[in-house]
Amino acid sequence: MDMAKVIPFRGLRYNTEKFPNLDAVTAPPYDIISPEQQQALYEKDDSNVVRLDFGMEFSEDTVNENRYTRSAELLTQWIQEQKLVFEEKPAIYIYEQIFTLEKEKSPHSLKGIISLVGLEEFSKKVVLPHEETISKAKEDRLHLMKTTASNMSQIYSLYMDDEKTIAHWVDAQSAKEPDLSFMADGILQNIWIVKDEAVNAQITALFEEKQVFIADGHHRYETALNYRKFRHQEDGTEEGTMNYDYVMMMLVPMDDNGLFVFPTHRMLRGLENFDEQLLVGFLTEEFTVSKIYFTEGDYAEIITDRLSNTVDETLFGLYTGQNYYYLLNLKHTRTLDEKFADRSEAYRHLDVTVLHSLILEQYLGIDEENMKNQKNLVYTRDAHEAISAVQNGEFNCAFLINPTKVSEIKEVAQANEKMPQKSTYFWPKLVTGIVINKFDVTKG
Repeated sequence: MDMAKVIPFRGLRYNTEKFPNLDAVTAPPYDIISPEQQQALYEKDDSNVVRLDFGMEFSEDTVNENRYTRSAELLTQWIQEQKLVFEEKPAIYIYEQIFTLEKEKSPHSLKGIISLVGLEEFSKKVVLPHEETISKAKEDRLHLMKTTASNMSQIYSLYMDDEKTIAHWVDAQSAKEPDLSFMADGILQNIWIVKDEAVNAQITALFEEKQVFIADGHHRYETALNYRKFRHQEDGTEEGTMNYDYVMMMLVPMDDNGLFVFPTHRMLRGLENFDEQLLVGFLTEEFTVSKIYFTEGDYAEIITDRLSNTVDETLFGLYTGQNYYYLLNLKHTRTLDEKFADRSEAYRHLDVTVLHSLILEQYLGIDEENMKNQKNLVYTRDAHEAISAVQNGEFNCAFLINPTKVSEIKEVAQANEKMPQKSTYFWPKLVTGIVINKFDVTKG
């Protein structure tokens, strides 16, 4: 069996003598940065990593002068100016986030390691995906990799550690005070830098029998595979011998108690002749439908609290802008079992599979192509946004949904299948700019 290759690397990091507070120069993942946030990060510091990872586009941009070429120029310049410095020895980076969820008092800790992981095609079942990707996002990341020859951010991945052998290693290496510590978005970010060769050899050995499951970063992983192919053809090098045969990842145990998956709700707009009563009538074929009136309080919280108050039922909240909502409870899985007979049970019974195939496609005529283009369907992670968007008439209705379970992600990935888009939203998000993986250290 092929195995995960996890190795230390000479990370490229912000020079803490020049940047004592890393909050000024780090950023959220590129794919959740709004244009307003991008502007704010540009203004926060001239050396913020957003200029490398998600640079602005300008109307006068050309093929030879654009956001990607500017990233490459800045990267070279910042290395020359020693704003960014290479680790003197290969290292494994332990990364911890300490945070408190809304309505909770006690903090949670998410802890993993940042390292390089050998690139493998998905068919090898060493690194497993769980979600479909969009080609436009992959083109963007490939342009950036080609100009900068770097991984700007770590792919978020999970692994199973039932015996807690890796957890013990991580705890032992992070028992002392962190080497770096800063606050970002109200979350404490701690980093320990492990450079001991013998100690790092232990972690390489511990991962040898492991599978790695991508949580966040499918686009970047597939792009890294494409980039590897491109570079080997260009350089005439042998596969497995170069730095670009690896990709930077944050590896977190699946049972980490700081690992949270949040739901992504669905809002629907522009539906021709939308008829609430007709839709509810259709839904009674597959669902037990209860009409529940709000007495007072926060509509979004009332619906999401009711949805989360379940063990193994498949529940959705349908909101149409009134002083009530419909609770939909799936009666049985027969229709799904017939429709997806060639898919795993894990895939067939996912809440998003039920919502997409039994409601959006079957009754509202929203097929996969429509979903991809977000013609009638818009996603939101904020239940309050979903409710107010329907109330103000911008949307016809909204479906509120429970989050996908980590166990379901594992089962679908192990069955060699991919979930529909926007099935998972991992939180907290990893910070970009803690460490960069530049493939050719000597060019620095």
